[in-house]
Amino acid sequence: MARTKITKEKKKNAASIKYIFVVGGVMSGVGKGVTTASIGQILQARGYNVSAIKMDPYINVDAGTMNPIEHGEVFVTEDADETDQDIGNYERFLNKNIYRENYMTTGRVYQTVINRERNLGYKGKCVQVVPHIPQEIRDRIEGAVSKTGAEIMIIEVGGTVGEYENLLFLEAARVMKLYNPKDVLFVMVSYLPIPSIIGEMKTKPTQHAVRNLQSAGIQPDFLIARSERPVDQARKEKLSINCNIPAENVISAPDADSIYDIPLNFEKDHLSSRILEKFGLPLRRRSDNGAWRKMVAASKTKKPIINIGIVGKYFASGDFSFGDSYISVIEAIKHATATVKCKAKIHWLSAEDVEKRGTVVLKNMDGIIVPQGWGERGAEGKIKTIKYCRENKVPYFGLCYGMQMAAIEFARNVAGLKDANSAEVDPKTTNPVIHIMPGQAQLIKEKGYGGTIRLGGWPCRITPQTHLAKAYEKFTSKKTISERHRHRYEFNNIYRDKFAELGLTVAGTSPDGEIVEAIEITNHPFFIGVQFHPEYISRPLAPHPLFVEFIKVCKNLN
Repeated sequence: MARTKITKEKKKNAASIKYIFVVGGVMSGVGKGVTTASIGQILQARGYNVSAIKMDPYINVDAGTMNPIEHGEVFVTEDADETDQDIGNYERFLNKNIYRENYMTTGRVYQTVINRERNLGYKGKCVQVVPHIPQEIRDRIEGAVSKTGAEIMIIEVGGTVGEYENLLFLEAARVMKLYNPKDVLFVMVSYLPIPSIIGEMKTKPTQHAVRNLQSAGIQPDFLIARSERPVDQARKEKLSINCNIPAENVISAPDADSIYDIPLNFEKDHLSSRILEKFGLPLRRRSDNGAWRKMVAASKTKKPIINIGIVGKYFASGDFSFGDSYISVIEAIKHATATVKCKAKIHWLSAEDVEKRGTVVLKNMDGIIVPQGWGERGAEGKIKTIKYCRENKVPYFGLCYGMQMAAIEFARNVAGLKDANSAEVDPKTTNPVIHIMPGQAQLIKEKGYGGTIRLGGWPCRITPQTHLAKAYEKFTSKKTISERHRHRYEFNNIYRDKFAELGLTVAGTSPDGEIVEAIEITNHPFFIGVQFHPEYISRPLAPHPLFVEFIKVCKNLN
């Protein structure tokens, strides 16, 4: 017999664990991920061990090979998984690491089932989409609970209801509710438009979305009503009647100035206590959200404004420009400015625009960041940007590709190696200041791109008496720290001594000294490039020391 239901032993083990599925209605992009993270934050503030899972419906095994303009940032976990950007929100709101067990895609699920079938894991049975795919999904959820020890697991289902792609995730959730009705809740995040011509908040699209969810055998317990303005009582009652949800469980979620306001807004409708009551769980303590409230308040006080330019290339999609490709960088800047007591006005500066118009587009910037990137497009614009920062003493912070471009700029304009380049951009350069890491060339030859680069947390030994060391010393006494990586190319060590003589300091290396992790120019207010991604581990209650130092220097030079 196929595995069509959870065994008694599994039901017994899972009985004390509570599950909240968060699904979307009407349209994407209205904040399912932040809603998931916010629910986790307010329940954690009540004293519960909370974790979160993201289930993405695409066939890709992970997010690593997808275009960031189309999909947004690829967020890298400590244990080297390339995931959806929502995992970053979970980490920032819960102030804890989220691991690969907490991330799944349709492709990853199918890959596991197919590999098991090939290895006779099903003992010759006919392997079918139902029940075996939903069973694998449920097994993965249980694996994440086991890994994290979560008492409440919040599970975001990607996409919106009514889409073909996420039906199997919804089926897995439906079966979990069937066998553990008191332990599973459903939250729908749905948008209530206010057409400008009509001037009235409309509930009908959400009513249809709820009916789509009901057609999958699922009744939502809570409705997060997203809109430009707060949802009034009349609309709550209308949704209650038409969606079979108590009016008090329709939670108003108006547009917020900051995503960090959202947990506090939810508590205005007593969401955490309502969820715990629905589960039959006690209020272990009054909401312990003092630090969060203080952080939010600090971000809103009147402060001096600094202008931060982000010079990248993943901005445009058709006629629209957005920063989802660099969301962790944006949030890390916000965390740092709240600490330093200033506000950052972020300017999106296209590297290709710098190539065409020159560095005039960089004028009036108090600091410049060149973030992650790949390939040739925009590389020369980034190098021109870095030269401008070095020569004009403008604070510069290079992240991953931004460090590599800084090394190339120094090689060309200080060391006199005019053809210096990255082997990624120009494989024929006679001065490959940035070259491919050992083993990566063979992977590229075999087209082994997905999940094969240097990923996840790796140790970095900090060079004493450097700007880098001074920044970290204010937050930790450790001389070797862990930072997350995502790269295939690295600094070429044959240039280290020559560059050091000319003023480029190696500020951080791998513990064995072989991999250059950070470079800096010491006689500069702030000129640091790091091969890693400090933005991944910056959190609102624990801002990253390098971003704090960068923002502090920008403010002081303002």
